[in-house]
Amino acid sequence: MEYLAEYGLFLAKVVTFVVALLIIIVAAAAMGQKSKKISKGHLEIKKLNEHYQHLKDDLQHATLDKEGLKQLAKEKKKADKEKKKDKEKQVKPRLYVLDFHGDMKASAVKSLREEITAVLSVITDKDEVLLKLESAGGMVHAYGLAASQLQRIRDRGINFTIAVDKVAASGGYMMACTANQIVAAPFAVIGSIGVMAQLPNINKLLKKHDVDIELHTAGEFKRTLTVLGENTEKGRDKFKQDIQDTHELFKEFIKEEREQVNVEEVATGEIWYGRQAIEKNLIDLVMTSDEYIYSRVDSSDIIQVSYEVKKGMASKLGLAAETTLDNAFGKIWERLSQDRYFS
Repeated sequence: MEYLAEYGLFLAKVVTFVVALLIIIVAAAAMGQKSKKISKGHLEIKKLNEHYQHLKDDLQHATLDKEGLKQLAKEKKKADKEKKKDKEKQVKPRLYVLDFHGDMKASAVKSLREEITAVLSVITDKDEVLLKLESAGGMVHAYGLAASQLQRIRDRGINFTIAVDKVAASGGYMMACTANQIVAAPFAVIGSIGVMAQLPNINKLLKKHDVDIELHTAGEFKRTLTVLGENTEKGRDKFKQDIQDTHELFKEFIKEEREQVNVEEVATGEIWYGRQAIEKNLIDLVMTSDEYIYSRVDSSDIIQVSYEVKKGMASKLGLAAETTLDNAFGKIWERLSQDRYFS
């Protein structure tokens, strides 16, 4: 009896702990959902001219002797006076720097649209926008929206440059085509102008185990290929045609946005490195984004703009759980869907 009493007490403690843990998780999830609704983002502004000057000053103070530092102080004082006079005479043009790191769903477009709206509200015809782009592409509709956001800059007649340090392929290159000028590092991956879609079919396995699948649709081509059901040649043909139609839209977009490209030659799904891409007119200049920005330090006010959403602890817990689930099931679901991808 004493053993049963101790076991019952232990079991009660375990149940209490589990229930309490569940309550905390549910409360955190609820707070996370609430904070998503009420959280507001804000712009982060960084003046890169000051950043580069600080780098230069730090290195000079670490390497110069006393005499050198005295001479540097005199030169800086003189330069500051000249800058003050120049500032009174005229205002420098501004280079607004944005960043886009693309995933399969082009999730960064949520911040990009806010950044573009903010910049367009203050920009002048003398200014320029530079987007540092890194993306290997993804879902057609997602990257179509991202490219449309960038077209807002071009539609305003603003000088617009896109810099690619690592990759702008498929949907990423579609975005890059909206710029007046594309700058890419020597070994940046460019191109991959094509469309892909794939999904498994386990109908034969299900039949082997006497499992029947019923699929009912209204509309002949509501579902052309399925994972579970038996696919038909007519459905396959329609599926292939849909992919081809999407590819044609992709090619037409590039023709409209970047007339100097021989689309039929490059729309094969192949990729080229920066040094090769310039020969195909896929880019305009072989240069890193750092080199491009630094070349404007003396002539322009360089302003980095990013839209950030502050997340509370509950949101972070919810995001961590969501990320874990995405990693576990996201890729599987993408393979099981009929979504088409720029590739």
